[in-house]
Amino acid sequence: MSNTTQDPNPSEKPSVAGSDAATPSVAGSDAATPSVAGSDAATPSVAVPTLPDGAFAWHRLIGVDELDVGRVTAVTVERESLCVTRTDTGFGCLANACPHQGGPLGEGSIEGGWLRCPWHGYDYSPSNGKPPPPFDDAPAAYRTEVRPDGVYVALPVSATRTRTVSDQLVETMTAWGVGWVFGMVGHSNLGFADALREAEARGSLQFIGVRHEGAASFAATAYGKLTGNLAACFAIAGPGSTNLLTGLYDAKMDRAPVLALSGQVPSSVRGRGAFQDTDLSAAFADVARYSQTVQAGSDAAELMNLACKTALVECDVAHLVLPDEVQVLPAPGGGRSDAGSPQGRTGDRAVSPAASALDAAIDVLSGAARPMIIVGHGARSGIDDIVALAEAIDAPVATTFKGKGLIADQHPLACGVLGRSGTPIASWFMNEADALMTFGVSFANHTGIASYKPIVQVDFDPMALGRFHAVTVPMLADVGVAARALAEAFHSRAVPGTAPAEVAARWDIWRAEKQSRRDDDRGSGMNSAVVFEALSRLVPADAIMTVDVGNHAYSFGRYFEPCGQTVLMSGYLGSIGFAFPAAMGCWAATQRAPGVDGSPWAERSVVSVSGDGGFGQYAMELTTAVKYGMNITHVLLNNGELGKISKEQRAAELDVWQTSLHNPGFASFAQLCGAMGREVTSADELDSALSDALAHRGPALVEVMTDPLLV
Repeated sequence: MSNTTQDPNPSEKPSVAGSDAATPSVAGSDAATPSVAGSDAATPSVAVPTLPDGAFAWHRLIGVDELDVGRVTAVTVERESLCVTRTDTGFGCLANACPHQGGPLGEGSIEGGWLRCPWHGYDYSPSNGKPPPPFDDAPAAYRTEVRPDGVYVALPVSATRTRTVSDQLVETMTAWGVGWVFGMVGHSNLGFADALREAEARGSLQFIGVRHEGAASFAATAYGKLTGNLAACFAIAGPGSTNLLTGLYDAKMDRAPVLALSGQVPSSVRGRGAFQDTDLSAAFADVARYSQTVQAGSDAAELMNLACKTALVECDVAHLVLPDEVQVLPAPGGGRSDAGSPQGRTGDRAVSPAASALDAAIDVLSGAARPMIIVGHGARSGIDDIVALAEAIDAPVATTFKGKGLIADQHPLACGVLGRSGTPIASWFMNEADALMTFGVSFANHTGIASYKPIVQVDFDPMALGRFHAVTVPMLADVGVAARALAEAFHSRAVPGTAPAEVAARWDIWRAEKQSRRDDDRGSGMNSAVVFEALSRLVPADAIMTVDVGNHAYSFGRYFEPCGQTVLMSGYLGSIGFAFPAAMGCWAATQRAPGVDGSPWAERSVVSVSGDGGFGQYAMELTTAVKYGMNITHVLLNNGELGKISKEQRAAELDVWQTSLHNPGFASFAQLCGAMGREVTSADELDSALSDALAHRGPALVEVMTDPLLV
């Protein structure tokens, strides 16, 4: 049936209240002497509702034979939900919300001639909504007509949509550059969701509906890690918002800007044990640098300004709580001029180092025979200047695991990752170095930077300087600005050095070792060295790669040789399940952002890598990727267990316990979801499967059966 058919012959039907309506038959027209509500409580009133005041239009509701006598159904006309009834006296049409608590009357039933609300048993006349005495609360009722092609209803012409507080908030956040929102629409965020819908229709943003809110926060977090800009995650009250927390903690610990938006139960029942009533301010107090509730009377635009500014300036989580009734309040002012924006709110953060710190750093480096540079994720924005400095002072360059890929392994001074997930090349140069220069590095214990050596540390965050131990020269500055200043100081004295030859020699040793490991075969699946050698050859140099947590991540750090790829991971939180939802956020960055001309990430491939344990956390997001046509290649190393935990149990001289996994055929699962799926059981199938997946336009999954012990 058609729910929204406009009157096909409006010139022949009444369109204005009070016009001649005598010609059509009226549903329930045998009502010349209708009973009056209250005259007999056992007999519902069948009085015909009056036509709407002002302009109205007739809409087809339902076919005459589509609803049996004694039945009720819900019909949507344009944006209005209606309850349609049929009794012995004819058809009726009421607003589909009980005036008691909004129960869906269209899901009710006819009992004793009365329409009974399915929630609390309140009764109303099916014809005109009047309740039995002594009650007088009634849902809106509308005139119906039976015509040859169906039952029609007279509805007031829809008023122009009122601009709401939610519209003001959305307009403000889009002005701050929020072009992507990941989340789930639900009963406590519908008003804000409608503002998002309006903005999407205007081309101001794009909404991605996910299957689990945790995926939404990981996607928004990865977008922030990759671009330095804001995306938002969006959820309902209670469990929807608490599901965001893991991804938001990942953002907080890895210093990524992200905006979290929570619906909330109505303020009238807040704190009284209502359904899904949780104290979201308390729940988010630890994870959010900024968290506020938008109240009736709040300066909503200013709260959103502060949320967006805090997230971007502090590289942290900002959070707004949106009570249900506040979302739909009329916005103050008469137009979009009252929305906020970043204009005049931020300054240039490319801070130059203090002259004294610069001089001290030059002294340290000048006195070093074997300086070494270490770069972390915080050096992403200034990596070209840092590499130029390395070339000027003849210093090998290692990265932290989070910084993997910032310098291509093919560069003459690159020596791979330092630390537990790293290469013996980087650790050898760490042992040989007599001075260290770090950029955007947080000195995590997994990285293993030698604290006893002279260290020049450059970071934009004063709290990061000397966080775990004193350093020789703590330098507060933008990493790129500091590197340029230092390179300038050494430019005139730069001479060809010995570091490239030493680096090449160490790579020869390591690559020979990797080749010998690729030959290992216990007959229990492929080994990781083979998988990551193939990925090193086949993944495009400009690809964006997201890596999960587990044994495969250690293998990725050791064996994969980046040649320009951008790598993201859940660094300090180390959350399993990160890779695939993060890839969705990275895919968004490869699209043209609403309101932005061009993107440095446009058209780049997105490749995610996980184990079977990690992918299982958010496997159903593969359907999200299919729905939105996301061009993501997921490489899944399936060893049938939580291999990293098994390894840790063995190292602790414990029995391996409860780490085995019961998996589906993930390649077949991918196909059922509508994605490309390929299973690889031997090395000779690997190149073909990876090449096909990378060439596929849309989501693709390559399931590689691997040996849990050959990592």
